[in-house]
Amino acid sequence: MKDFTQGKESKLIMRFALPMVVSSLFQNLYSIIDSIIVGNYIGKEALAAVGASFPIIFTLISLVIGVGSGASTVVSQFFGAKQYDNVKRTIDTIYVFFAAAGVLISIIGIYFAEDIFRLMILPEELMPQATTYLQTYLLGMALFFGFNGITSVLRGMGDSKTPLWFMIIAVCANTILDLLFVIVFKWGIAGVAYATVIAHAGAFFTAAWYLNKTHKLVQFRIKQIQFNWKIFYSCVRIGLPTGFQQSFVAIGMMAIMGIVNGFGTNAVAAYTAAMRIDAFAKMPAMTFSSALSSFAAQNLGAFQERRAKRGLRATLLISGGYCVLSTALIVLTGETLMRMFTSDQDVINIGIDYLVIVSSFYILFSIMFSFYGILRGAGATLVPMLITVLSLWVLRIPLTYFLSQKIGVNGIFWALPASWLLGASASWFYYMTGKWKNKVIIKKEEVK
Repeated sequence: MKDFTQGKESKLIMRFALPMVVSSLFQNLYSIIDSIIVGNYIGKEALAAVGASFPIIFTLISLVIGVGSGASTVVSQFFGAKQYDNVKRTIDTIYVFFAAAGVLISIIGIYFAEDIFRLMILPEELMPQATTYLQTYLLGMALFFGFNGITSVLRGMGDSKTPLWFMIIAVCANTILDLLFVIVFKWGIAGVAYATVIAHAGAFFTAAWYLNKTHKLVQFRIKQIQFNWKIFYSCVRIGLPTGFQQSFVAIGMMAIMGIVNGFGTNAVAAYTAAMRIDAFAKMPAMTFSSALSSFAAQNLGAFQERRAKRGLRATLLISGGYCVLSTALIVLTGETLMRMFTSDQDVINIGIDYLVIVSSFYILFSIMFSFYGILRGAGATLVPMLITVLSLWVLRIPLTYFLSQKIGVNGIFWALPASWLLGASASWFYYMTGKWKNKVIIKKEEVK
């Protein structure tokens, strides 16, 4: 476990974030490998079907993952204050919540899958494969949440290396099973989903076994788990705004996917492939934001506000530098990257337009998420949610519809960086007001 209240800020954040960056990149390899295998061995229709499923999956899990992020912040603040009994109670509470939520989401998603696709106006030729993929994928939600619960807890206590090894194992297993189920067994798109479910199961059980052997504080013991309503309320209070934020983003993605669907299968397939590359490129900026949240939470829990602010400055420099490099790489190699997913030139051309337009503004994305990181670390998660709603629903979605009618599918792509500009500006303004400092759950008078 890592204590962030001592040592040079930039080095601590970098050393903590790098394993998380690698872990997140490997996590994104799930979807990238799935898409590459689907696009090359099943077809562009199947690639489009997988892409159409992603916003629905994201929507279903967003609230739960948001509460998990709140639990990570609570763990960090208790850990920074050396209140280890409360750390254990928080861990037990979030395990119970994730298990119940996973079962519920699987049932809801599987039952309503086809209805949701019809609401998104998915092209009829994509409906059978999209429904099969989504229903199969959702079978493993409880296992997916279980693994994410363990990684959230470990990162909240400053351990980012252990989750990395579990993620590497899961991605390797997913790749082998993808190739086996699709190429050898000929299971089609269902095989890709089964591979992901099995990989999630393997990662969860491996992580639980490892924790039971090595970490007394975070041991996974079903019979000894106790649910604490007061701590759960703190997790919800801090995490639910983030969950709502992600939910609004996910529902917005469904709305935007509905607009993309109107341009036909080629546009959906191109959007799917380009989003995979885009998500891979943006993930480090999001991960540095998450690292800053843990860093800021511990230091604010220890009443070291200036140190938390220095952590923000370090994150802005590190994350911004990475995004400039990513922009240059994607602009130069966009066509080569798209050809990994498909040989259809029409699909490739649309994907290149997406990558060039969106990647040119990654610096705005990194600024926005860096400020989100320190606000969430303080527990001020409501404002990032409101900013996201404003930038997505008030600006991006209406602008997406308007520009797509005026200049075609590229209008969908131009609306994204416009929303980042608004988000970065608004989050900076709220940070400068200083009101976020009052959201820390541990007060000096309570410690005294």
